Amino acid sequence: MGRQHVNHSDIARFAQERVNLPKDKADEYRAQARRLRERLEGYLNEHPDFTLRKMLLSGSLAKGTALRSLNDIDVGCYISGAEAPSDIAALLEYLAERLRKAFPNFSPDQVKPQTYSVTVSFRGSGLDVDIVPILYDGDPQWYGNLVSQEDGSFLKTSIPLHLEFTRKRKQAQENHFAQVVRLVKFWARNMKREKDDFRFKSFMVEMILSHLADQGLDLSDYPEALQHFFTYIGQTGLRKRIVFNDYYPPTEVGTFTEPVQIIDPVNADNNVSRLYTQNQADAIIEAALEAGDAIDAALAAPTKQETVRYWQKVFGPSFQV
Repeated sequence: MGRQHVNHSDIARFAQERVNLPKDKADEYRAQARRLRERLEGYLNEHPDFTLRKMLLSGSLAKGTALRSLNDIDVGCYISGAEAPSDIAALLEYLAERLRKAFPNFSPDQVKPQTYSVTVSFRGSGLDVDIVPILYDGDPQWYGNLVSQEDGSFLKTSIPLHLEFTRKRKQAQENHFAQVVRLVKFWARNMKREKDDFRFKSFMVEMILSHLADQGLDLSDYPEALQHFFTYIGQTGLRKRIVFNDYYPPTEVGTFTEPVQIIDPVNADNNVSRLYTQNQADAIIEAALEAGDAIDAALAAPTKQETVRYWQKVFGPSFQV
């Protein structure tokens, strides 16, 4: 009965109004990142000895999975040359110094080294661009050693391959893959607001949904897709290893001891959930079970008011129909 009160179209409308980054904002942010890159590339052409090789938009804005609440964007900055420091702090200062030279009109406080990145702040829009250094040795697939935002370690990655990985799933289920990712990310963000210690990073959400899509899950019905996502977490307890075969054979994946094992699709040696404890995994499982129960109740609710109340348990009080 609840379907007549809240259906797929209602969830899609809520996503457009409350969840998704509006297209004009996304275009504005991408243009800002593009101008940043173009100015740097112009400087590189004039200074061939400069060791910054490429800047690539990454993260949710590049993948098309950004939420309306986005206030910063991620850019990978490829650095090559023997003079580039291998110490994290020194590398970030090295990057910041060269960015200041490339953008002399920026004041010093607009280019600031952070713990694992350098933030470039645009005063007009208030947008922050987090530039993450990647040590690069000329690999044709743009593999390099990125500074991990989680613990500061160097991590082998390729931004173009990560973007291609997501693009394949988006093309297979046009519009729907990215939309369900955004809806689950919105749910996770609400959980973090309710519980300070709740952790469920967006990349893990994307990988679980990629796995389900690869297994044949049709994401075109949003209530069903969300229910399937939460059910998968509840049934597997996040104990089922997730591996992809886009860029390496699964047999290359070695032994991991962490309770949650979601393997990076471009690096067989990287468990993207390696820092998650069993207690943190249990919190995700509990929240997923509660969300799944709420959707079940919403789909069976006899009145619109009750149906909306159950959906608000998933998406928070901003959900209205």
